[in-house]
Amino acid sequence: MKELIEAIKLTGARLCLDCGKCTAVCPVARTNGSFSPRKTVANAVAGDEDALKDDTIWHCLTCRLCSERCPSDVDYVDLTRLARADAYKDGKEAQCSHGSAFQLLMRIMTAPELKQQRMGWVTPDLKIAEKSDWLYFVGCIPYFDAFFEKLNVNTSEIARSTVKLLNAVGIEPVVMPDERCCGHDLLWGGDIENFKMLARHNVEKIKATGATKIVSACPECVTTLKVYYPEFVGALPFEVMHLTELLDKHVASGALKFRKNSKRVTFQDPCRLGRFLNVYEQPRNLLKAICGDSFKDMRRSRNSSVCCGTSGWMNCGIHSKAIQTGRLTEARRTGSDLLATACAKCKIHFMCAMNDTGFPEESKIEVEDLAVLLASSLVK
Repeated sequence: MKELIEAIKLTGARLCLDCGKCTAVCPVARTNGSFSPRKTVANAVAGDEDALKDDTIWHCLTCRLCSERCPSDVDYVDLTRLARADAYKDGKEAQCSHGSAFQLLMRIMTAPELKQQRMGWVTPDLKIAEKSDWLYFVGCIPYFDAFFEKLNVNTSEIARSTVKLLNAVGIEPVVMPDERCCGHDLLWGGDIENFKMLARHNVEKIKATGATKIVSACPECVTTLKVYYPEFVGALPFEVMHLTELLDKHVASGALKFRKNSKRVTFQDPCRLGRFLNVYEQPRNLLKAICGDSFKDMRRSRNSSVCCGTSGWMNCGIHSKAIQTGRLTEARRTGSDLLATACAKCKIHFMCAMNDTGFPEESKIEVEDLAVLLASSLVK
């Protein structure tokens, strides 16, 4: 009961008006009638400890769309995060859509003496440094290609493209050979102790490089380092930003130029980049720099954007597939040839959905990461 009372207090759950706006906009509730953020909050406030420990807390995408509509500013997403941590202590855990492979990988990364070979994606044309004010936090994307070989997602190209773009603006970043997973999925899966181990390792290694500015192309990494690391390990001696925030400034100054892309493009706002970090205009400015008037937003975009349907490798099922199909159909209806995103997981989840037997042909669309699009359009 103590944990429940604390979670209610921290998230403002007692202010809930029981209006149901959160449930009305929730993408999961729209496809799964048994899921209701409003009901979960109401039961928690009523003192039902089991309300935050049943299986429904793992269904939430933590996309924060509910928070955009709540008139009382109840933080349902953080209530979910705290509830999952409490449930995890009781031995409960989400069903991972890939046999817990990713969770196991993240926990393996907490081993102090772990030796990784994670620099294989670095090609001779990329300029990186042993010492620099800038550090590129790569995240887990070097591992994704092995897991999703059949999808041909080629997420390592995101890492290469990021360094090419940094080189284009005169930055030769540090890339840590002993970087570990940021811990995002462990945090949102309730495994707080292993999350803290990863956080402490990464902060220690970053400090040792002397870098003062951290850039990443992964919204989950940026949000985790910028928002959640300070909560668990204290204030950080470095600045953290998403790649699009950095590049947008160089485009605005005229220092970074791109060739025009002939494709019609729309954009998927990653939840962590948009609703968590409030980064909406920067990726659009960059897309307009290469697409001009051929860029077109989907009807639901920016803070109204719909999640890619899966979070932390724990929500992939029939309801997720329905969300993904709807979102891809919406992208296609803009008349676009290509759906750009700024999150490797968005790309993976959408490509996985389109790879399913029976996926409607008319809803298929090319999906590519924004960093790759930008790097391929650089003016030499």
